[in-house]
Amino acid sequence: MLETALLEDGQGRPLLQGKLNGTRDWAIVNDFCARAYMPLTSRPLTHGMDPEATMRMLKVGQITFSRFCFGTPTRADEFDPSSGNIIVVNTLRGSVRHPLGGNDAFDTRPGDSYVVDCSRTDYWNVADGNDLQLNLTIPHQLMEETALRWYGFVPGDELWRKRMVFGVGHSAWLSLLEYATRSLDARRDAIANPLIERRVEETISLELLQNWALSADLNLETGARAAAPHYVREAERLMTELAAEAPGVLDIAARLGVSARTLSEGFRRFRGFTPQDYLGRARLDALNRALNAAAPQATVSQIAAAHGYINLGALAVKYRRQFGETPAATLRRRQKRKHMV
Repeated sequence: MLETALLEDGQGRPLLQGKLNGTRDWAIVNDFCARAYMPLTSRPLTHGMDPEATMRMLKVGQITFSRFCFGTPTRADEFDPSSGNIIVVNTLRGSVRHPLGGNDAFDTRPGDSYVVDCSRTDYWNVADGNDLQLNLTIPHQLMEETALRWYGFVPGDELWRKRMVFGVGHSAWLSLLEYATRSLDARRDAIANPLIERRVEETISLELLQNWALSADLNLETGARAAAPHYVREAERLMTELAAEAPGVLDIAARLGVSARTLSEGFRRFRGFTPQDYLGRARLDALNRALNAAAPQATVSQIAAAHGYINLGALAVKYRRQFGETPAATLRRRQKRKHMV
């Protein structure tokens, strides 16, 4: 499983031809690590040893896949937390030592996976030199958005600070990664279909979130959502129902009989984001539903204006971030389906 990940696509065609895929130069290795993961410090365990590095990197949506090894026993540490990235290390060969809680460490071996949120906790690893990993770099923000979209809240740092080993052996997680890497098309060094790319990104983020929550004993179905006060849950209901009318947070707070400050503090404490964030996503969801139900002659500007959007350029950026395509692309697909019917 994953033997040919980032080497070949699903048709057996070679990926990343013409790219630098290996080096014996530490400067090049460190530059690759900074781009694929984040700025970090690496040094050989034997002074003066050169690397024999494998370096392959491709992006699937917002997730960076990398096939990597230093090729000599190496310690890596000082991972930059300002990058805002989560790293998932999937060991294909050899072993890599990672920190767990306290002074405990774990050596991942072939089939093992390890996750750490470098934006929330410190991290180091020691590779044995005979190792090979298929790593994922995932923006913390993407995981928060996934949690919000599927479970209605963002877990707190009790989840994100937990370093975790999961998917031991030939797991469903590794099968998912194999599907993702075999969906790549060597003619483009990407997944050819943007909708499939978006689905792969979403499925990987959701599967990782569920494994992580299980390890942290966090019930995603009833956790922070059930603990939130009534006015927070009612605000979410109102913002979802009235999204097309573009209500303001002050108006929502007034309807609930609480101050805007109280509402904001409730969202910060129990959801991990602001009511403005929730309202923004709810409005985009309403716009998406309207585009998918639009009449044949409707335009994006007409539908957007009816939902309170004026700046179409700014709207397109936010919409693409949430749905993986522009409003115009959603509308074209809707109109194409109606024409076919």
